[in-house]
Amino acid sequence: MSVGLLALLDDVAGLVKVAAASLDDIAGQAAKAGVKAAGAVIDDAAVTPRYVDGFSADRELPIVGAIARGSIKNKLIILLPAALVLSTFVPWLITPLLMIGGAYLCYEGAEKVFHALAPHEAEAHEAGLEPVAVNAEALEDQKIAGAIQTDFILSAEIMTIALSAIEAPDVISRALILALVAIGITVVVYGGVALIVKGDDFGLWMANNGRTGAGRGFGRALVKGMPAFMQALSVVGTAAMIWVGGGIIAHGLVEFGITGPEHFIEGASEWAAHALPAIAGFAGWFMMALIDGIGGLILGGLLIPVVGFVIAPIARALKPLAQTVLNRRPSDRS
Repeated sequence: MSVGLLALLDDVAGLVKVAAASLDDIAGQAAKAGVKAAGAVIDDAAVTPRYVDGFSADRELPIVGAIARGSIKNKLIILLPAALVLSTFVPWLITPLLMIGGAYLCYEGAEKVFHALAPHEAEAHEAGLEPVAVNAEALEDQKIAGAIQTDFILSAEIMTIALSAIEAPDVISRALILALVAIGITVVVYGGVALIVKGDDFGLWMANNGRTGAGRGFGRALVKGMPAFMQALSVVGTAAMIWVGGGIIAHGLVEFGITGPEHFIEGASEWAAHALPAIAGFAGWFMMALIDGIGGLILGGLLIPVVGFVIAPIARALKPLAQTVLNRRPSDRS
């Protein structure tokens, strides 16, 4: 009996080692996939803070928390299963869907630029797309919904990039790795966003409670500098949407045999890297982002009238029908 017990314990120990090795491999692949998606993660972090701009300090963290909850739902409930299903059964559909999302990012970013350059015309355009919020609560709900929509596109890109970096052959391992990536990235992005949006409150606390003159001076500088920093971050966020969207479109065109834009961007990036060898990596990336951004801005600008005069009227016409169907009682549907 003792021999049998020892054999059983040995088998259990072997299974534990295999499980530990599998978990270690999953964690390692999740880290690798997360690093590969780092560019999109940075874009996500740059975009989000602008959605709390204009709200009172006591609403900033609740808004960030609501967007974070929407983000994790996007990743775990919608995008993770969709990524697994698409990659298994219809992998050819991933690129077109990403390109649609990229076009949406270009449109939203271009609309922000349009609003900055021509606020009156932009406000008239926005009024034709959706009802204007009549109170602070409705405005907050609109901002959160818009942020979650944008997060959905960026999260789709993050999950797709992560999926492409996973080497696990079985679906369960891929699902676990994607889940780790989704949770880790959400914590990093929205934890960072929370720190950013509360920077001025921390500065005020330091200015009033710092134990040294340097500490109090740092707090005052932080309070004075945060509005400009948030404004700059808002600009970066808008630019990020445009260059990410433009990049998605350029990469997607390659899948359809249209390689000219991608080759041009790669050539320009290599030229910039060789022209500025001291900062070759940054120069190459900047040139790539610049061209992606120009292309994205042009596409987004072209989509503004399409959305305003074609898509929005169709959506408004279909909305009452959709609400009628959703509001019907089960007995009415039978």
